[in-house]
Amino acid sequence: MQLLEETTTRQELQFAQADPRLPGGSILSPGQNCWRMAQADRASVLIDGAPYFAWLEAALRRAERSILVIGWDFDGSIRLRPDVSAEESPPLGPLLRSLVEAKPDLEVRILVWSVAVVHAPGAPGPLIFGADWQNHPRLQLKLDTHHPLYAAHHQKIVCIDDALAFVGGMDLTVERWDTHHHVCDNPIRLKDDGCIYEPVHDLQMAVDGEAARSVAEVGYGRWKFATGENLSPAVANGIDRWPEDLAVDFADIPVAIARTYPAWGEQPAAQEAAALTMDALSAARKIIYIEAQYMTAPAIGDALEKRLADPDGPEVVVIQTHESHGWAEELVMGSNRDRLIRRLRKCDHYDRLKVYYPVIPDGEGGECQVLIHSKLIIVDDVFLRIGSSNLNNRSMGLDSECDLAIEATGEEERRTIARLRDRLLAEHLETQPDTFTKVLEEAGGSAIRAIDQLNTGVRGLRLFGAMADDGPDAPAPGTSLLDPLEPFEPLSLFRRRKG
Repeated sequence: MQLLEETTTRQELQFAQADPRLPGGSILSPGQNCWRMAQADRASVLIDGAPYFAWLEAALRRAERSILVIGWDFDGSIRLRPDVSAEESPPLGPLLRSLVEAKPDLEVRILVWSVAVVHAPGAPGPLIFGADWQNHPRLQLKLDTHHPLYAAHHQKIVCIDDALAFVGGMDLTVERWDTHHHVCDNPIRLKDDGCIYEPVHDLQMAVDGEAARSVAEVGYGRWKFATGENLSPAVANGIDRWPEDLAVDFADIPVAIARTYPAWGEQPAAQEAAALTMDALSAARKIIYIEAQYMTAPAIGDALEKRLADPDGPEVVVIQTHESHGWAEELVMGSNRDRLIRRLRKCDHYDRLKVYYPVIPDGEGGECQVLIHSKLIIVDDVFLRIGSSNLNNRSMGLDSECDLAIEATGEEERRTIARLRDRLLAEHLETQPDTFTKVLEEAGGSAIRAIDQLNTGVRGLRLFGAMADDGPDAPAPGTSLLDPLEPFEPLSLFRRRKG
């Protein structure tokens, strides 16, 4: 335990002491806080599961050579469009089988975290024993066992013909589909047992061009590490893979790819995603907007505390999940979330911090909460990051992660990033994006004042109790074991310490 505590402290100091970006300088730095920057002809942000899954299905049907799925979980029984008939949108597994049968050059590969069979919500049987839809020589499903003890393969990637890639927070599994309405009792949002699962909010980014080819490289690298098989890039045949009618948010834009990998076997460590997060937070001048399933890492607290202590620093608006699932998640993530909120609140001398969770009316005079599963950071109107990385310890050094980031280089990109932030907040407040933008302008650019003015409906944002109570603000006991920053090597506890 002592060695684990020392290692955690050492890595936290490494992140916390990273040099802040200079005002007016570029945030993105290939080789330091991102693996690579690659040009996307088009890039779009897909908000919530229903739009993402629908566009994904359209893209899958256009595939000719390769479909590569890299995920924390996978369930072939889900339907990507459960709001239409099964004939129009069959279950995902049979859909993939039908595609390889119809297209003789198409190969489908699916790589899933091995511990998903006991930890993730999808059905474990087909992952362990197979299913009828998997019985095809050009369709492979593999379990990724090449990771340290207690580490998760957490990337959520789909690549199609190396020409189109989706990266974000959504796995192709159960309890991910929802619309932006997030209705409490939507009968389409069903579990296998017939119960309605909770509303869920998430994000995915679509990119094409060289950016998609680079994301495919990430996927191929992970496939080789997990299976030993080298994959050749798909040969493009000139057919556009971008789904018809999918609106383009960014055109001809450089996209940064940031990864997290622990050092394991022949795999070197990569901590680009953590470095990118710290640099982005350090660069903020007006507004930091975060959507996070988990925000618990002390290093994140260090960065935000510095910004809140600066008299001229930015506002910090965080939207997080409120309810935890299971005792371990509540013990570490729920408790440490509240502890970090208290820590930040105590240094918020200029009243620039608000941490909320979204709620929806339940139709009976009460309200239900929306699960925030997105992993988003928007800094001012200049920086956007969407991916799989949570703001907890394990996402900074233990789990495998993949994030995409865009930094505005002109006014059009700045307007697009600002519109996205306003659109997300408008969704949570059940108003129109233009309305939020107008109120934001009238509030002198203060997102907190704009939220206060619009947060009057039965659907809206609620402050966490930790914004007002006087509980503990240091990490909970056991954090270094249940939310470690790097791989845990049991034998290291018995090694003789030098000196």
